[in-house]
Amino acid sequence: MQGCNFQLSSSRSPWLEPRMSSIGFQAATHRGYFLGELGGSGLCRLKCRVQCSQLWQSTSLVNNQKEKDRYSCIDQSTSYLHVQSLRNFPTGKLCGEVVMVRLDSALLLGHLGPCTFSLERALLTIKYLYKARAKVIIVTSWDTTLQSNNPEVKSIDSFAEYLSSLLQVEVIPVDGGPGLTSFKKEEWVQNSIILFENLLNFRGEVANCNDFSQKLASGATIFVNDSFSLSHKILASTVGITRFCYASLAGFHFDEELTRLIKITDTTRHPYIAIVGGGNFLRKAPALRMLISLCDGLFFVGKLSFQIMKGLGMPVPSQFIERNAIMEALQIIQVARDRNVPIYYPTDLWCLNNDNCGTSRVVNSAGQLDGWTPADIGPSTLEKISSIIPLYKKILWIGSTKYDLAEEFSVGATQLGQILEKASFDSCEVILVGNAACNTLRRKTGSSSQCIEFKNATVVWEFLKGRILPGIAALDKRYPYRIPWSTVFCDSTLPLVVDIGSGNGLFLFEMAKRYECSNFLGLEMNEKLVIRCLQGMALYEKRNLYFVSTNATSTFHSIVSSYPGRLSLVTIQCPNPDFNKEQNRWRMVRRMLVEAVADLLQTNGQVYLQSDVESVLLGMKEQFLSYSNGQLVVDGDDCGHRMENPFGVASDWERHVLARGAPMYRTMLRKV
Repeated sequence: MQGCNFQLSSSRSPWLEPRMSSIGFQAATHRGYFLGELGGSGLCRLKCRVQCSQLWQSTSLVNNQKEKDRYSCIDQSTSYLHVQSLRNFPTGKLCGEVVMVRLDSALLLGHLGPCTFSLERALLTIKYLYKARAKVIIVTSWDTTLQSNNPEVKSIDSFAEYLSSLLQVEVIPVDGGPGLTSFKKEEWVQNSIILFENLLNFRGEVANCNDFSQKLASGATIFVNDSFSLSHKILASTVGITRFCYASLAGFHFDEELTRLIKITDTTRHPYIAIVGGGNFLRKAPALRMLISLCDGLFFVGKLSFQIMKGLGMPVPSQFIERNAIMEALQIIQVARDRNVPIYYPTDLWCLNNDNCGTSRVVNSAGQLDGWTPADIGPSTLEKISSIIPLYKKILWIGSTKYDLAEEFSVGATQLGQILEKASFDSCEVILVGNAACNTLRRKTGSSSQCIEFKNATVVWEFLKGRILPGIAALDKRYPYRIPWSTVFCDSTLPLVVDIGSGNGLFLFEMAKRYECSNFLGLEMNEKLVIRCLQGMALYEKRNLYFVSTNATSTFHSIVSSYPGRLSLVTIQCPNPDFNKEQNRWRMVRRMLVEAVADLLQTNGQVYLQSDVESVLLGMKEQFLSYSNGQLVVDGDDCGHRMENPFGVASDWERHVLARGAPMYRTMLRKV
């Protein structure tokens, strides 16, 4: 690309304000597919309440989301679920590298019950790395309950011995704080696997302490997370550590569990019914809204069923009702009516006598419960479930069927487990979530269940609520983006220019106008800035400019590798400005990004780096030259980093720096 000494002449702001339109809400009046019929007054009361609630999403939020969708070809809500897995990482890059693996000790010790397949996948992760000649470090944690039930974790020495027996490879325990600073390197000559101390012994683990994360990662270049059950937590060993490793990957067990998790929201197999139990309706309301929008039927059991029964106008004792959850229940019922989706609830219950705890009997759920405490679903309810299950091709069971904690009243759950296990052998896809569901399956000698199981229900509930699971989001992205290049650009074969950290887009807007024979792509983490840039593109008739909201450090390769044309130029200008800490201004430039840029750049393609802080530029330059494996060299003479801007187009921050009389430091690299 030839340099041109043009000055920015247009002061007109390229932004367009989003146009908002009002959306009304109409209450549907469908009826007849609930097990309980509402009377006229009940239906009117339901309609009135729902109309007054005005839905759980405000009009402005709905319109904002529509405006985003209009300018986006990416599903932002689930893009974080696509991670880079160990199976797709180049094996050659593992040899000789120090790889830290986060394992689930409960999975290894079998505390959560039979889980042979998952255990094999977890062990396969270690064996795979060992065979690839990586230097493996294992980190994990175990609480006092796990320790009391398993003599293998009474000490780190006994746990290392147990792991050695599982892996058939000697595992060396290391006492003291995690980190290679406390490990004698000569001991590594004897073996490639070491085990650090229980992470729960350190406060920095649960607090996700930055200093502890850095110490934990000291010496390690690659991080592999194989502890899926902790995905909902923010820990130093699952989230914080990823800031200090050049690649963060999902292990074989983690990858398999993530694939299964996504299946919960997959509606390709239908009709699809969810059997939902447990309590805390208000806390689970977002997840229930998700399920009612996905499924073709919902069967409520446990304490949740009382909320639904109350919303349907049935008499329910006040002690069983969550006062603040009634509006949420009404909204879910209304959505079900709108979608013509049936909602079921128990017709009878096993109950305990309040005066004589040893006395139990079956009580009609719509009858008088005074003097009796519900314990579990009754036989009539189980018959109803058994009769409707053959109508569905996919079943999700999440949450307990019981109404209290009495273990002796688990007959209903056990029989439900048998019903679903039979359905799984009848070509029905069955997903069981939580200990209550997984532990009730009948295990026959010589046979294995066909059901998909999730022992940790919290992970699934958080996923269904639409929340980002930090343990997944922290891993490097694999292929979250499917950009239709032929739609984005008029000519997708033109040379591509990528600006990493494009900010408000002023630099690319001007570049796209002046260099019409190239396509320009901005990668920016701030989604709001990207939306404004995409809206601003409406002012330009020629389509040679586009923006994507992403963390380019981990997704650059997956985005740019699918581009039909050639990558000719990559620019990084004043990355991550932190006016208090200069070292933070170049944290986006990591080994993974440099390798991706060097691999995808065409021969004689260029990398343009600039910053208003010379040490920041030097840091970026050194990393590109170091991690590019000799593919990048300094292009010409950068005049001691005081070269002129070769494009004649200044970024917004660059203009701000020059206006106050401060210098800019620049360099140009070229691929050989």
